Parts: sequence; structure tokens; C-alpha cells
Amino acid sequence: MKTFIGVDLGGTNIRAAKVDEEGNILQMVKDVSEPDKGAEHVMSKMIELIERIDGYEECEGIGMGIPGPIDTIHGKIIVSTNLPKLVGYPIVEHISKHFNKPTFIDNDVKVATLGEACLGAGKEYPIVYYVTISTGIGGALSIDKKVLSGQNGHAGEIGNICIDRNRNKYNILNVGAVENEASGTAITRKGKEVFGDTIQHAGDVFELARQKDEKALKIVDDMAYDLAMMFSAIAHVCDPHVFVVGGGVMKGKDVFFDKMEKYYRDMIHVGMQPVVFKEAMLEEPGIIGAAMLPMTKIA
Repeated sequence: MKTFIGVDLGGTNIRAAKVDEEGNILQMVKDVSEPDKGAEHVMSKMIELIERIDGYEECEGIGMGIPGPIDTIHGKIIVSTNLPKLVGYPIVEHISKHFNKPTFIDNDVKVATLGEACLGAGKEYPIVYYVTISTGIGGALSIDKKVLSGQNGHAGEIGNICIDRNRNKYNILNVGAVENEASGTAITRKGKEVFGDTIQHAGDVFELARQKDEKALKIVDDMAYDLAMMFSAIAHVCDPHVFVVGGGVMKGKDVFFDKMEKYYRDMIHVGMQPVVFKEAMLEEPGIIGAAMLPMTKIA
């Protein structure tokens, strides 16, 4: 069976894994990334990790998932908060030359999308839209097991979709951007505004909603409606077979998910109703999806 290397590079850690074509992680290694020490240092760490994997020489190719917009054509990071010294660095060229293997790079959400589309909750469907709702909101479109990155690597930046232009301005995102209204960060902010410092994270708001607190229920209901608006906007562009939804906020799915889907179905055309919603399945969609980059591109 063919095997591939998947790399998950973040601002704190680097992980590398050997993954087979059925998505089984055969071996995983990890180290701190130390991006403040520069691009060459991070690349050396990545190479060292990959070379610690048993039988890495026999792997067919290498795929990497990295946060932020990625230039998939030239194999570089476009923008990064956590890895600023790697912006513009020829990552793919560096790694492919060292290992003499096909090497690919994409945004971490996009590779997670690929993992779910190839081997997870979306594997039975041709058109999969993956959405992750956690600190922020991100997503990506997969068609026939290929992920759309877009001309500038920004495809899937759905957190900036405006769901209500009459909201407040918070950061660089649009006024009324769904990420500022329905992400875990947004629910925490709204919870603190109502309940004070008793709210430490979105889960606290969800727990109050489970206890039928009217103010918490209102926050959750607004969240469900705002997410439905986002899903509706996405669906009217690409009409997917399935939405696969993951991220930490899904721990509170029992209080918002059914509401969200009901609102959503009231917003879309009758002919679009067959779309289904599924929760993400893979425990490690990012690193498995990174390994799927060479698998889907080499074939």
C-alpha cells in the first residue's frame, strides 16, 4: 500500500506523520516550531522530523498544511500571523529539493477539507463543503476530491462573509462578518456582555442555554440564524451535496445545530433541499488531509 508524509506546521508545533492511502496514521513525530528563529531554522526542524519517520524514503510524496492564505502555485505563505518570518519563503522548493519527492502545500483548513472529503464524513459525495467553527470560522470547497484554493489562495475565507451590515465593527473583517458574530470567540464576547466574567468560553453560554436561561437561548438562537445565513450564501454559490462541519464549537451542537439547519432550509430554494449536514469524522483531519495532497495530485 502506498504511503505519504503529512506535515502540520503551526506557530507553536510541527507534526509530521506517515499516512497510508486509507488514512491510517502509521507513525507521528512532533517538535516545537520556534518560528521566531527564522525560516531556515523551521525548515531544518521539518526535515529532521520527516527523517525521523521510519521508511520515509519509500513514501510517495509530502503534503503540508499551514494556517493562513497560501500560494499553492509557488509553494509559499502569503500572509501569516504566527509564522511571519516564513512569509514568501520557498517552502515547497526547499523540501522537494531535499527529499527529491513531489511536495505540496495548502492552508490548514483546506487540507482538513481534503481529509474529510477523501476519507471522512464527505467521502461518499462529489461536492463537499467543509466548515470549521472554533476560535474563528473557515471553510473550503472540494469537488471530486480536489480542493479549490483560488487564484490568490483565499478561496474559503468564509469568516468574512457579511450576514448583517448593521452590526458593530470589531477588527479587519467586514462589519457583520459571520466570524465576528457566530464563532466561539464571538459567542464568548456576547456571553461576557450579558453575564460578565462568569463566561470564560462559548461552552459556558451553551451550558446556560441547556439550563433554559432565556438570555443564553437568545445568544444561541442568533448564532444559529447567523450561521444559517452563512451556509445559505455558500450553498447558493456552489450547491454542495454535503456540508461537513467541525471545530470546537461543535461541542455545543446540541443547543444550536438543529436550529441552524432549520433556519438554513427556510432560506434556500426548494430544489436545493437534498443537501445534508454531517459532523466531521476524522480525529486528525489536518495531518491526514496534508498527506492526501500528494495522493490526489500525483495520481
